[in-house]
Amino acid sequence: MKMRVIHLFIAAGFLLLAGACSNEPTAKESMDQYVDKWNEQKFEEMYEQLSAEAQKSISKDDFIKRNQSIYEQIGVSDLKVSTVDNDEDEKNKEKKDAVTIPYKVSMNTLAGPVSFEGKAKLVKEKKDGDTSWKVNWNPSFIFSQLKEGETIRITAKEPARGIIYDRNGKALATNATVPEIGVVPGQLGDDKDGVIKKLSNMLDMEKEDIEKQLSASWVTDDSFVPLKKVKPGSTELLKKATSLPGVLKQDTQSRYYPYGEKAAHLTGYIRPITEEELKQNKEGYSEHSLLGIVGLEHIYEKELRGEIGWTISIPESGATVASKEAKDGKDIHTTIDMNKQEELYNQLKDDSGAAVALEPQTGETLALVSAPSYDPNGFLFGWKKGEWEKLNKDAAAPFTSKFNKTYAPGSTIKPITASIGLKNDAIKADEPKKIEGKEWQKDSSWGGYKVTRVSDRLSDVNLENALITSDNIYFAQTALDTGKDQFVEGLKSFGFEEKLDYEFPTKSSSISNEGIDSDILLADSGYGQGQMLMSPIHLAASYTPFLNDGNLIKPYLIKKDGGEKEIWHKNVLPTGGAEAITKGLKGVVEDPRGSAYKPVVKGLTIAGKTGTAELKTKKDEKGKENGWFTAYDYKNKNLLITMMIEDVSGRGGSSYVVNKVKKVFK
Repeated sequence: MKMRVIHLFIAAGFLLLAGACSNEPTAKESMDQYVDKWNEQKFEEMYEQLSAEAQKSISKDDFIKRNQSIYEQIGVSDLKVSTVDNDEDEKNKEKKDAVTIPYKVSMNTLAGPVSFEGKAKLVKEKKDGDTSWKVNWNPSFIFSQLKEGETIRITAKEPARGIIYDRNGKALATNATVPEIGVVPGQLGDDKDGVIKKLSNMLDMEKEDIEKQLSASWVTDDSFVPLKKVKPGSTELLKKATSLPGVLKQDTQSRYYPYGEKAAHLTGYIRPITEEELKQNKEGYSEHSLLGIVGLEHIYEKELRGEIGWTISIPESGATVASKEAKDGKDIHTTIDMNKQEELYNQLKDDSGAAVALEPQTGETLALVSAPSYDPNGFLFGWKKGEWEKLNKDAAAPFTSKFNKTYAPGSTIKPITASIGLKNDAIKADEPKKIEGKEWQKDSSWGGYKVTRVSDRLSDVNLENALITSDNIYFAQTALDTGKDQFVEGLKSFGFEEKLDYEFPTKSSSISNEGIDSDILLADSGYGQGQMLMSPIHLAASYTPFLNDGNLIKPYLIKKDGGEKEIWHKNVLPTGGAEAITKGLKGVVEDPRGSAYKPVVKGLTIAGKTGTAELKTKKDEKGKENGWFTAYDYKNKNLLITMMIEDVSGRGGSSYVVNKVKKVFK
C-alpha cells in the first residue's frame, strides 16, 4: 500500500513538470512574437529577444539606430514579415537546443519593392531558472546579402528636368552644359593670395568664401575645388580666369534660362531644395534635388521634375539590393511667342508694369511680361556683388509678377460697360444721350459729388463718340440706366468674381469691396473709377468678344491638341454689338479726338481703349496714376495686347503706354 502512494506522487509530480514546460513558448511561437514586433518596427523590443551571442555582437543602441536609420533612409513602407511553417520545431523541441525557422520579408522602398527569404536560428537559453528561445540575429536579417561589417548605401540619380518651350520650339528653360570655374590648390603657385583675390573679383565672389571652400576637409593639393558655374557664352571671363595659375574649368550640367529677365516671371526658377522643404517633400526628392519655386517651374513642378532614380547597394561587396531607374521629366510646350515676349519686355523694361498678348480668336497667350524683372539664372549661377540686395530693396518688387495681379482698370472698362448696356437695352449704339456741360449728377441726393468729363464740346453723345472722347458722364449714366443687378450680372458674364481657369494662377477680378451699395458707386464703376479691380490677363481676355461675335474666349497658356478655342461665356454682347464697339474703339486710335491717336503710325489697323486709374487712399488727395492701353488688330484679328504701366503722372498719362504698344503692333 505504501509503495502505491509513492508511485502516484511521482506521477503527479511528473505531470506538473510537463505542464509547466508546455506553457513555455515554442521556438516557432517565439519567432512569431519577434516577427510581430518586426512588422511594427519595434526595434527596442526586438533586441530583448536576441540571443546572448547576438547581443554580444551589437549593442542595444547600435541595433536600434542601425535598423531605424536604414529603414528611414531607404524609405521603407508596407513592411510584411512572416514565418514559414516548419515541422522541425514541434518534432524536436524537447531534443534540440537550436532550431532553424524560415521567414519571408517584403517591403516597398525608394528603389522599389524588395523581398527576400531567410532562415532564423533560434537557440534555447536559460536565465534565472527560466528557459526561452532567443533569435540568433545577424545583419542578413536586414537584407539577405548583408554580411557582418558591411554597410548599406542609398544613392539617388536625379532625372533630367523637362524643358519649357515657346510655340516655335524655342527653349525658355533648358538643361545646358555649362562651364564651372574651380581651383586646384597645389597649382596656385607662390602668389596664392594674389590669385585668389583676382579670381574673387572676376567671379564676383568674396575672397573669404573662396578660402572657406579651399579649406574644406576633403580638399587635397590635387583636388579640383569647384567655385562657380558661369553662363554659356562667357568666353572672355573663362579666358581671363583660366589664365591664372591653378584655375581650371570643368563642364557640368545646369538649368539655364536663355532669355533671362525677358521671361523671368513666366518661367520662374529652380534652386537647391532646403532641409525644411525636403522634410515636407520626402517622396521623390533627395538632398541634391532642385525645386521649382515660382512661375511655370513651380506650377508644373510635378511634370517637369520627373521621377528620381534610387539604388540600394552594399559597397563592400558591390551587391545591389534594389534599383529603380530615373524617369526624366516631361517637356512643357507653351503658346508663348518669344518674339512678342521680347518686344513687349523691351518696351517695359525701364518701367514698372505688365503686358499681356493674346491671339484673340483662339485665346492663346502670346506673351506674359512683368517689369522690373530679374535674371532667374542668378539663383543657379550666383549674383553679382550687391545685386541681390538691390533687387530685394527695390520698391517696384522685381520678384513679383504683375500680369496676374489686380489693379483699377480705369477707362479701359468702358467698352465692357457699353457691352452690358447694349445687352440690357439701356443704350442703343445710334441713339445719343443729351449731356450738357462738363459735370453731372443724378440728383440732389448726391450732395456735392459730380461726375466730370474732359470736354463739353458734344451735347448729343452716341456710343461711338462716347468711346472716342472717353466720356465719363455717358458711361456713368449707362451703368445707372442698366441698373445695379443687371450691371453686376453683366460684369459676371465677362468673368468678374469668377476664378479664371488659367494655367498661371491669377487673382480673380472684383467688382467692389462689399457690394455696390449706392448709385454713386454704380455710376463710378461704369467709367472705371469705382472699386473695381482687374488683372491684365483678364482685361485682355475681356476684349475678345469684340472679335468673336460677342463670345468671351477663355485664354490659355499651354499648347493643346487641335488648338481649338474654348468659349468662356457665350453671347455677352447682342447681335451687332461687337461691330458697334469696334467702330468706337477704331476711332480712339484713328480719330484726332481719340486718346490713342498719337503717335500716328501709318498702316496700323488697331482699335483700342486707353485708361488712367488714379490710386489714392483719400477722396480729396492726389494719387499716383497707372496708365493702360488695350488694343487689337481689327483687320488681321491675330493680336490683342493689354499693357499697364505704373505711375505715369507727368509722363503723358496713358499716351505714354500707347506709344509703346503701337511699336509692338508695327
